[in-house]
Amino acid sequence: MDSLLFGGVFVLPWWGYALVALALTHVTIVSVTIFLHRHQAHHALELHPLASHFFRLWLWLTTGMVTREWAAVHRKHHAKCDTADDPHSPQVYGINRVLWLGVFLYVKEARKPETLERYGHGTPNDWIERNLYSRFQVVGIVLTGAADVMLFGLLPGLLILLTQVLWIPFWAAGVINGVGHYWGYRNWPTPDWSTNIVPWGVLIGGEELHNNHHAFPTSAKLSCKWFEFDVGWMYIVILETLGLARVKHVAPTPHVAPLKPAVDPVTLQAVIAYRYDVLARYARALRLAWAGELRRLRARAPEDARKFARIEQWLARDEKTLREPERKALAEALPKSPVLQTMISMRRELAAVWGRSSATREQLVGRLQDWCRRAEASGIAPLRELAERMRSYA
Repeated sequence: MDSLLFGGVFVLPWWGYALVALALTHVTIVSVTIFLHRHQAHHALELHPLASHFFRLWLWLTTGMVTREWAAVHRKHHAKCDTADDPHSPQVYGINRVLWLGVFLYVKEARKPETLERYGHGTPNDWIERNLYSRFQVVGIVLTGAADVMLFGLLPGLLILLTQVLWIPFWAAGVINGVGHYWGYRNWPTPDWSTNIVPWGVLIGGEELHNNHHAFPTSAKLSCKWFEFDVGWMYIVILETLGLARVKHVAPTPHVAPLKPAVDPVTLQAVIAYRYDVLARYARALRLAWAGELRRLRARAPEDARKFARIEQWLARDEKTLREPERKALAEALPKSPVLQTMISMRRELAAVWGRSSATREQLVGRLQDWCRRAEASGIAPLRELAERMRSYA
């Protein structure tokens, strides 16, 4: 009986089978993050045909996912993030549904012809994709299952196959799409609920740095802070060293030069490129200013201070992500603090500089110059410092 259940080519202790399963699923995670996500969905890097086809073959064997479907659903997620049209937002469907049943939301969206037509462009459409990978999705998994049983025996092989089959639906469709838009820390005040959920990088290939990704979706590198480790980026560097990949985009790093007397087109271009650095610093400036305002309210109006103490946690968020009670509380607090009212109003003006606009470059330069002038004359120290930093961008 034991020989029937465990009589594979390799007979291992239980922890040996566990390590094999983890190693195989790790290759799958790397294939998803490098090939499907960064290469296909966002064109953050180019891959040599040898590396590209290895990833395609591996994903067919272990997941059965179709490249066009995955890229289309993910691109729609970015385009409609955390709205009613988002294919898998926990803010819409609830965290439990996305965490445990997120794969079914993905399958439902992938079957919509309009989603594939609008968002599925630029993905592989060669002979092998049309006649094998997209046409016979289950065949690859069956072949993998047969290989697992042959190599490790019936019971270990089936358990390893089950782990391979469930790994991406749980970690990618569930944890990243669910927890990654529900709980965690945020480096950047993006107009959605994306979060970073370290330290699960080894298991998820760097995809846990989800807020960083939503801030810079075309960046091949997902880590931004010194303590963040992007496993996928490590493999990309190795592939690039071997001549099997070429990085096209990474998140911009702000460069600061001596303070300019006035805003010019280069300043405008830099502010737009570094807008998330601007917004992150603006959020810190808001919290610093509100701390001072709160001390003033405690001395003059203790009841107002207690009532509005909680709004500090909402100041760093994009206003689009505020719920109705939070919007109401913020609107009620603003008249109590002219400083906060000015800063919130000027943040909206600043965001309009890089928002969609029919204004010419000269007009935008003029608006930014006027914004900096008013910020420096406002008497609000954090606002003045932010304006001076923006005029120093190079």
